[in-house]
Amino acid sequence: MAEMPESRPEGSGRKPREQGKGASSEAARRETVGPETEQLMDAVVARENMLSAYEQVVSNKGAAGIDGMTVEQLKPYLQERWAKIKEELLKGEYQPQPVRCVEIPKPQGGMRQLGIPTVVDRLIQQALHQVLSPIFEPEFSKSSYGFRPGRSAHQAVEQAREYVAEGRRWVADLDLEKFFDFAC
Repeated sequence: MAEMPESRPEGSGRKPREQGKGASSEAARRETVGPETEQLMDAVVARENMLSAYEQVVSNKGAAGIDGMTVEQLKPYLQERWAKIKEELLKGEYQPQPVRCVEIPKPQGGMRQLGIPTVVDRLIQQALHQVLSPIFEPEFSKSSYGFRPGRSAHQAVEQAREYVAEGRRWVADLDLEKFFDFAC
């Protein structure tokens, strides 16, 4: 990602979601955006963090989202629209796009539904992850193994075996089937 220009007059080119009834998004933003949130968002949109997120998204490749944009198209898109996207993020006005839903076959039969975010939304997710993970990861339970850096299902099984060897008799195994399917 060459230069991320600091200001451009044109918009982000993204459609805002319809606003529902109730408190305005401005009122909700005032309630949740304090100095700590602003500092975190400044860290999220910092050039170095965004460049690192961009490199990660490009190296992951992945399919296009609902907008059809590929990772190869991301750089020129950002060169034109980054200033507006950054402004929306800092003001709390950024709205992610809907995910593209696809079904892929499961190894044991059946189909699995995937929600594929747009590459812009994946970039922002990665940038957020890079800032928030160091804050929250140390606070997670040592008994949590799912989707954690440096942890695996094999380690969870080994820990369960140790508990059995210690004389524990009960094991709870939870598989929250279709837990994330709400996005599609």
